[in-house]
Amino acid sequence: MFNKKKQPPIKSLIAQGTRIDGNVTFHDGLRIDGEVVGDILASSEQPSILVISELASVSGRITADHVIINGSVKGPVHALDLLELQPKARIEGDVSYKALEMHQGATIAGQLKPMAHDASGSEEDKPTLKLAANNG
Repeated sequence: MFNKKKQPPIKSLIAQGTRIDGNVTFHDGLRIDGEVVGDILASSEQPSILVISELASVSGRITADHVIINGSVKGPVHALDLLELQPKARIEGDVSYKALEMHQGATIAGQLKPMAHDASGSEEDKPTLKLAANNG
C-alpha cells in the first residue's frame, strides 16, 4: 500500500470556482476543489493520487491508485490501491478498491467491490478451508 511507498506529489489543482466539462487525465497527483463533469483517469505508468476535497463535486468515472474523497462523487470509483473516504464523502455509484479506509459520516449509495490483493492469484488458487470434525 501507499504507506510503504513514497506518495507522488500533487502537481495539479482544479480550483474552487472552476468547472471542467470533459474527461481529465493526469499523472502524479491531482487535487480537485472545483467541479468536474466527466471521467477522471490517472496515468497507469506511475503511482497516482487523487484528492477530492470537501468543496468538490465530480460527475463521472474515477480511476487512480490512491483516491481520497471528502466531497461529492456521482459515478463509479476505482481505487487500484487505497480508497480513503473522509467524513463528508458522498458517493453515488459502485466502488472498487484494494484497501478501504472509511471514516464515520461518509456515505456510499452503491456496491462495495474489493479487488484481489494479488492480481496473479484467483479464487481457485486459494487453499480450501478444512474444518476438523469430531465424529466419535
